[in-house]
Amino acid sequence: MGSATTQALAATTSALGAAPGVDLTVARELFAAARALGDSSQLSGALADSAASVAARRQVVTDVFGSAVQPTTLSLLTTAVEQRWSSSADLVDGVEELAVRAVAVAEPDVDVESELFGFSRTVADNPELELALGSRLGDATAKGSLVDTLLSGRASASTTLIASSLIRQPRERRVRQLLTRAMRIVADQRGRKVATVIAAAPLSAAQSDRLAAALSQRYGTRVSLNTVVDPAVVGGLRVQVADDVIDASVSSRLADLRQRLAG
Repeated sequence: MGSATTQALAATTSALGAAPGVDLTVARELFAAARALGDSSQLSGALADSAASVAARRQVVTDVFGSAVQPTTLSLLTTAVEQRWSSSADLVDGVEELAVRAVAVAEPDVDVESELFGFSRTVADNPELELALGSRLGDATAKGSLVDTLLSGRASASTTLIASSLIRQPRERRVRQLLTRAMRIVADQRGRKVATVIAAAPLSAAQSDRLAAALSQRYGTRVSLNTVVDPAVVGGLRVQVADDVIDASVSSRLADLRQRLAG
């Protein structure tokens, strides 16, 4: 990610925090705008072209999206195209991230991170489903509808919107990669991090509380836990927070011991 894109993301995130009336409709419209940009290299290229005047880029946004979206959505899209992006692909990613953040703002009390994690585990446990959703073949709208059906009655409208929207436009990304990125964005918008904990057996409430407290102290922010039970770790824990991995599992120590013995 280039420095221009980093600054652009900061500006759009700030605009979202100050925007009035952010609801799931706004988020849905932002996802639709991201798809439109992703489907048209001409449009995304024009809106990410820093050589074009800001006024010209604003006018393109108004002409393309103005009559189809709410004023709050249009304002956020206008802020996005006013920024300088390192590439047109980064602009598409930025609008998509803005949509995910909008969901987090619209439904602050819904545990979207845990629901996305649960769906990610469902996908991981079902290779046929992962192939169906991640294949380049097939209609994107049909894939989104499949996600809607799978999550109906099992997840909130917020989680369903994020998952189905991302599946509709993967842009060469794997399904679980899409869901993991969305989890991190939602957590960041809510001022916390998400830790994936792999343990040989389910953690008790007391163990979860102690681990969350320790991780929160380490990272200086609230940390929520998503736990995966995997008997292969034998004992101990493997914890991943973003790109950081803390491996205190017995299986890891045994593997290290075997490697040392092998010379």
